[in-house]
Amino acid sequence: MQDPKTDNQELESQVQDSQAQEGQAPIKKRTIRSFVVRGGRMTEGQQKNYDANWAFYGLELAHGRIDYPAVFGRESEVVIEVGFGMGASLVEMAKNAPEKDFIGIEVHPPGVAKLMMLAQEEGLKNIRVYCDDAIEVMASCLPEQAASAFQLFFPDPWHKKKHNKRRIVQPLFAQQVANVLKEGGYFHMATDWEPYAEHMLEVMEAQENYTNAAGKGSYHPRPAWRPLTKFEQRGERLGHGVWDLIYNKQ
Repeated sequence: MQDPKTDNQELESQVQDSQAQEGQAPIKKRTIRSFVVRGGRMTEGQQKNYDANWAFYGLELAHGRIDYPAVFGRESEVVIEVGFGMGASLVEMAKNAPEKDFIGIEVHPPGVAKLMMLAQEEGLKNIRVYCDDAIEVMASCLPEQAASAFQLFFPDPWHKKKHNKRRIVQPLFAQQVANVLKEGGYFHMATDWEPYAEHMLEVMEAQENYTNAAGKGSYHPRPAWRPLTKFEQRGERLGHGVWDLIYNKQ
């Protein structure tokens, strides 16, 4: 098995080479990760599901910039979700909105395998998935100014103050999201960690090309299209809060 650091270095080199060929300025090499790959090994059953479904649902970082109508075979509103976990919520959204198309991005192979299995069981054709780092997918694969929505639900809050810099919601990330959203598209975040909600609010309120859909400095009620997860339902019973934020790109 290759050393993960070597794999990351090769992947970053591929991203930079691809961008150079397209005449783009290479993205800076990432030195701070906003995630830790947990449970990367798949069971035999998960691997079987992954292999059986990847040909239809999988998208490859190495294939570079995609075209949404070419991927889905139609013109539609496209929703991007980063960090979908085990995929049940994203599959439910895709099932409930057949007129839209969905692309999930997740670094954990077992979660990707589970999402594809659920999508196949539901007979869904309006969902695709990357098993890669979202930053690299956004830089090299997603069309600019084209997605209708970008979703980030319950990202790792990195509770310790010394780790706050690892939180994915930072000013640069907000601008990267804006780059893949079309005008009028929205960036929807949710967290169950209040200090992180406050951090998200502070970052987003400082962005000049977004407006808060709930009003300046306000959190948004959970919209009907975001399904309640089992984790969230349990938290509600225990009196835990959940904070949604929705920002429209100007």
